Amino acid sequence: MRKLLILAVLCAAAGAAQPGALERARELYQRTEYRAALDMLTRLPEQTAETLLLQGQCQYMLGNYRDASGVLERAVALAPEDSRMHLWLGRAYGRRAETSSFLTAPRLASRARERFERAVALDPGNKAAIGDLFDYYMEAPGILGGGADKAAALAEKFKDTDTAEYHYRLAQLARKRNDLKTTEAQLRLAMEAAPGEVGRVIDLARFLAGQRRYRESDQLFAGAGREHSDNVKLLFEIARTNIETGRNLDAAREMLARFLKSPLTPDDPPRREAEMLLEKLKDRRGRLSHDGTTLPAVLG
Repeated sequence: MRKLLILAVLCAAAGAAQPGALERARELYQRTEYRAALDMLTRLPEQTAETLLLQGQCQYMLGNYRDASGVLERAVALAPEDSRMHLWLGRAYGRRAETSSFLTAPRLASRARERFERAVALDPGNKAAIGDLFDYYMEAPGILGGGADKAAALAEKFKDTDTAEYHYRLAQLARKRNDLKTTEAQLRLAMEAAPGEVGRVIDLARFLAGQRRYRESDQLFAGAGREHSDNVKLLFEIARTNIETGRNLDAAREMLARFLKSPLTPDDPPRREAEMLLEKLKDRRGRLSHDGTTLPAVLG
């Protein structure tokens, strides 16, 4: 009897500890300390759908897409009616498709689409799932279930719930048709609909830079910088745009250095992308130095 009582107390203690451990793991995840969160999660005595979801998210953020999909498959099995589980499993399949051979990519891409579609069906208000499914329809060929017509129908889901996102999606559709005038107009409408969202300014500024309208792009970035001086995503995107256009390279390097020293969240660009941009910048500077070409001057 005594042994049974001890066992019951231990089980109760383990059950009580799990929610606290899960919350601590979520805090680590939000600070992009994915390995620490994963270590905490894998040692939990009970693996619930929520703990498996967070494990899958950590593996995904670490770039371990096969491990992520395996864990998330278990999460979906435990919570088949939860839209979030299907969304993240779809994301893991999608990344696996992007990084696999041409033999396995189509099968994985189709699995991603199925999970995205299921996520939207389970929760029509899941904007992240709608956005990911929209992107899939835009990028995938018809043989894999893609199509601009499907994307256009899906964009209508944003019309009454998120005006800025609706115009952004219409801009993507116009860009697909190479209708640059409409693309710009829709991006401007998206920015006007959400004046406080720096991401809308970034979208328009990057589009203008891609059209070699650098002065307008720089003005938008400068204005956003005055209002959002501590926004790490803005730092990253200005640096990325400058590197892609071969302009203001010293400033880009300094911005990436600041970005890497800043506290990040899962919603910010990954550190490894900033590190890759720095490597690209080093290679570019090396080539320019080698052939004697003058580096672009930094704008004041």
